[in-house]
Amino acid sequence: MPDRIDAVMQQDFLSFSPETPIREAVAALVARDVSAAPVVGADGGLLGILTQRDCFRPALNASYYQQWSGTVADHASPDVITLDAGTDYVAAAEAFIERPFRAYPVMRGDRLVGMLHRGDLLRAFLEAG
Repeated sequence: MPDRIDAVMQQDFLSFSPETPIREAVAALVARDVSAAPVVGADGGLLGILTQRDCFRPALNASYYQQWSGTVADHASPDVITLDAGTDYVAAAEAFIERPFRAYPVMRGDRLVGMLHRGDLLRAFLEAG
């Protein structure tokens, strides 16, 4: 049985460029039913993360002013905590317990290789018995 998160992480994941209009990003998060997506530069490097929580301020502003404004870069969190692709299930579970995050970007060295959502890891624990 695999016990590393690279076996259960999502390799086909939503991501945004910093220039993506925030309304478009919010719509994509909702459509894909994900709580967060990484923000990546033109070179594929991780620049930040956009969470559903980050989207509430622009959503409230849009409800007041009847207009969405800004880009992902204006609202994303630039300080990202990541997990390494070789992280074992127990350490990943502890990371979810320690922080209120619903998802982590997964790195292999300095390259973004996936996203690990809470449900991915819980499913792995269930399948393990």
